[in-house]
Amino acid sequence: MTLATSHLWIGGRDVPANDRFVVCSPIDRLPIAEVASANDQDALVAIESAIAAQRLWCTEQPATRAAILTRWAESIDAAAPQLAAMLHRESGKVMREALSEVGHGADMLRWYGQRATCITGEAFAGPDGLRLMTSKQAVGVVACITPWNFPVASVLVKVGAALAAGCACVVKPSELTPLTALALAQLSADAGLPGGLLNVLPSAEPERIAGAFCGHTGVRKLSFTGSTATGKKLYRQCADSVKRLSLELGGNAPFIVFDDADLDLALRCVVNARYYNTGQICVGANRIFVHAALHDRFAEALVKMVAGLRFGSDGDLGPLIQGSALERVTGICEDAVSKGARILCGGEPSDRGDFYFRPGVMIDMDDRMRACREEIFGPLACIYRFEDEAEVMHKANDTESGLAAYAFSRNRARLMRCADGLEAGAIGLNSSALFHRNLPFGGIKQSGLGKEQGIHCLDEFLVEKSLVIGEAS
Repeated sequence: MTLATSHLWIGGRDVPANDRFVVCSPIDRLPIAEVASANDQDALVAIESAIAAQRLWCTEQPATRAAILTRWAESIDAAAPQLAAMLHRESGKVMREALSEVGHGADMLRWYGQRATCITGEAFAGPDGLRLMTSKQAVGVVACITPWNFPVASVLVKVGAALAAGCACVVKPSELTPLTALALAQLSADAGLPGGLLNVLPSAEPERIAGAFCGHTGVRKLSFTGSTATGKKLYRQCADSVKRLSLELGGNAPFIVFDDADLDLALRCVVNARYYNTGQICVGANRIFVHAALHDRFAEALVKMVAGLRFGSDGDLGPLIQGSALERVTGICEDAVSKGARILCGGEPSDRGDFYFRPGVMIDMDDRMRACREEIFGPLACIYRFEDEAEVMHKANDTESGLAAYAFSRNRARLMRCADGLEAGAIGLNSSALFHRNLPFGGIKQSGLGKEQGIHCLDEFLVEKSLVIGEAS
């Protein structure tokens, strides 16, 4: 099978557009494809297609929905090498991580299929012979706006749950990585998903498409992953139609290493939590707090580990997504140095290519620096020294973000205090593995609303009705 769709995907088929834009690879800045660019009229057509498909899909048996999602997962598994190669070329993600992302997405579809058959209401005995019941139904058409850093997983995590719950979807993928979303739509049709249930609208004018989604009363829910600033804007735009919202927004994760931590474990986990996907991950270890007793050993060991990270498709690191990302990470590094931080290794653009940044480690960090307040979103580890638990807990929570946090200690009581005290929606205790299909994922504070994944993953896409049933005389 050739996965080469570059038109809009509306109503289960390719739809040409008047305008097109070029997608270039961050690896070498060479063009990959010329892709159709949707406008607001295209968005309207896609939404109407989803509304029509929704009427039938929401009445379909859950087992039928589950079977189609399972077939879609199987088709993704079969096409995994092609999808991963496309993902690598489009986003710069190394092949090992690209294959892992594709596999995770397929697994999530199978999981959602299982959950589709578990949608249940409740029944109660009421007063005066009344029967009290609840029922759950699909919320309606869901608009999904997905990011460039996980362009396969983010589409499937949102769309899979929506479809399992009985909803139809319109998707606007990032203009930087639209090809994988279009390929997934093609595979869904091959798996038997009825036309109109999944519509994909790449666009060089993303704000126009997002505005069309937010303003249309036929769109009942918006699911967005991206920056906090954009999420707030969408939140305001959805107010007039009172849409249900799921917002996964930015993070500023603390990574705390106490004096009694397993140092080797903490080092392995911080490399994963900071350098995975070249540091372009919302749950990245943004502020690494290390107890003074371990600080120097930790920093020295981390420098040695970072020195072993390799660029390349079969390596550990790729390029940053675009020039502005390189400028931001470089600026964050320069700002820290100007305020007293020291670079132990890396921390500068690489001569490998235009968007490559040498993985870095910095110490002597403090809260005056941009790195303490902004998402780094690059391969730069910033280490802060601390002396006691109360101090570090205060510093860890001194942020408007609340997506992820990490703590490392051999003291179980201390870890439980961290679990209770850290202000984050997902917390790793002696672990950096935050994503499990049984666990909900989502932030608190200004890191978002709602949850994805977890055993109640479909609830975000369902409305609950209360029924009171009396006996006619």
